[in-house]
Amino acid sequence: MAWERVAFGVLGPVVAEGDGGALALKGPRHRAVLARLIVARRRVVPVARLVEDLWDEPPAGAVGAVQTFVGALRRALEPDRPPRAPSRLLVTEGPGYALRAAPDAVDAWRFETAVGAAATLPPEAALRRLGDALELWRGPAYAGFEGEAWTRGERTRLAELRLRAVERRAEALLALGRAAEAVPDLDAHLTDHPWREDAWRLLALALYRSGRQGDALAVLRRARTTLVGQLGLDPGPRLRRLQADILAQDPGLEAGPGPAEAAAVAARVWSEAAADYDRTVGGAARARLEATVGLIRNLAVTGGGGLEAARQHRSAAIAAAEECGDPELTARVIGAYDVPAIWPRGDDPELAGRIVAAAERTLAALPPGRDAARCRLLATIALEMRGTRSPRGPEAAREAEEIARRLDDPALLVFALNGAFMQSCTRAGLAPRRDAIGAELIAVAARHGLVTYEVLGHLVRLQARGALGDFPAADGHAAAADRLAARHELPLVGVFTEWYGALRLATAGRAARAEAAYRAAAGRLEGAGMPGVERGLLPLALLCLRLSRGESAREAARGVDPGADWGPYRPWAEPFALLGGGDAAGARAALRALPEPPADLLYEALCCLEAAVARDVGDRDVLERAHARLLPAAGQLAGAGSGLLTAGPVDGWLAAITAAAGAARPAG
Repeated sequence: MAWERVAFGVLGPVVAEGDGGALALKGPRHRAVLARLIVARRRVVPVARLVEDLWDEPPAGAVGAVQTFVGALRRALEPDRPPRAPSRLLVTEGPGYALRAAPDAVDAWRFETAVGAAATLPPEAALRRLGDALELWRGPAYAGFEGEAWTRGERTRLAELRLRAVERRAEALLALGRAAEAVPDLDAHLTDHPWREDAWRLLALALYRSGRQGDALAVLRRARTTLVGQLGLDPGPRLRRLQADILAQDPGLEAGPGPAEAAAVAARVWSEAAADYDRTVGGAARARLEATVGLIRNLAVTGGGGLEAARQHRSAAIAAAEECGDPELTARVIGAYDVPAIWPRGDDPELAGRIVAAAERTLAALPPGRDAARCRLLATIALEMRGTRSPRGPEAAREAEEIARRLDDPALLVFALNGAFMQSCTRAGLAPRRDAIGAELIAVAARHGLVTYEVLGHLVRLQARGALGDFPAADGHAAAADRLAARHELPLVGVFTEWYGALRLATAGRAARAEAAYRAAAGRLEGAGMPGVERGLLPLALLCLRLSRGESAREAARGVDPGADWGPYRPWAEPFALLGGGDAAGARAALRALPEPPADLLYEALCCLEAAVARDVGDRDVLERAHARLLPAAGQLAGAGSGLLTAGPVDGWLAAITAAAGAARPAG
């Protein structure tokens, strides 16, 4: 039996359409349930969360009401489903429900896909794709649910993506020499969004290329007045440079070959070079393996599917090298993958273990005098053993750094420093050590043109200065990392700087905006190919946000969703979930069973989570344990060393722990 396909619309009022047209969704709560499940993007939403999101004060029969809404939705979405046959679309799973819509069944998802694809297309094709994408909008996203907290992050993210799409469409028109056509849309765009500096730049450029130099300068003056008056900010360097170029009538302002044309030339060069390599090298396994590792290394920095593919290809390349029986070849294949790493938690622990084992075997078989190869193998071990608390990781990092300094090789040194950074999270309070590593990375990498490590150094210092509360310096490193990433096409950098932007809002006390920014940043992280970063990060960030603004553990527990993907942080969420359910004894038992937090950049934040629950349940032993662990980080911001989130000042936690411990009794 062929069931009809259902399409969903959220770029405007929430609707569902089947083959025969619009489907009847009954009342607003039915639409709210559907919208909430679409926001979850095919993930399970627990019934308890649906109840919390649908009612400010849930009635006694709220769970039954949700079940009734779901039943009605199933009948509307799958009217031809046989009685008692399981739903294939709105499914029951674990503690709740999930909408298993196809990837192209939701207009918002199609919009995102189209905008992403347009970035890789020639201007004419991009113009068509962006035009079709923008036509999907029927009004504000999730119209009718603007006031709901559960739509806030998604609405913010989609609205920002729409603004970017409008500006990219204007860029495509400019690239095609159709500047005059871009002017009306940009003018209207700026009426509603006057803080968009890039839109001001595009409008002025479109006017200039349309022969309206005076109007272009007037637009730039209007931009300055608007930005200063509304935001208290002077125009950025791109706007100032454009004004100077217009006044000088710089020939570079005229339309020329765009990114798409350059990409086509690059593609031709790539194809021809690859064909020549195949003809010349033929079946030479060793040469092919070494060349392949360079390609895999470049693939990794593209993020998303490229990063995941690089991990798998890397494993296969190492296995193939070992089969050749040549330890020097294997050392080159393992050590050539010197991709900078910023997060001290691996994405694939099983693969990391295999790489470490191969590196150790190769070290044992390596002939004497191969110090550079030995250094790379040791740095690899230090990197891959991040977060494990094995003594071998720090030992390998120290030896790699010693060899690199002795050989005076900058490429080896930055690789070894990356390993040292990964092993610098074993306890609280090590931000100054990481700051020094970041400073040396920047200095060495900038001097020798090692761009990816220069970016790494800025991200490391962004984290460290954040932990130390020096946000002006951290802001500068974020901006420097973004500039380098834009110039050298390193898209993963923006994932971290966007999360840092949410952290800045949190530290400024702007909780509502910070929550929206965290949710938007989590959307960008999804599919970036970094599960070691992604899993559990959003719920942890939101919990830390509540604690940092002064909520007690019991108060913060109301926002803890046990059905969320807490990833490796689930043990620290469990006491909150138990406390929120009224089980103080269970929360106390879960606290005492917690291991020491992992050796990563969230060490201090997790210690604060333990302390928060221990305060509420009066467990002096756990309070004293948390105090001892946090004390080396006195004067710092807990968790801000991640560059992603914070639980607030460590000094405040130490004072609160001391006060609570004096009034508490040891747990029995």
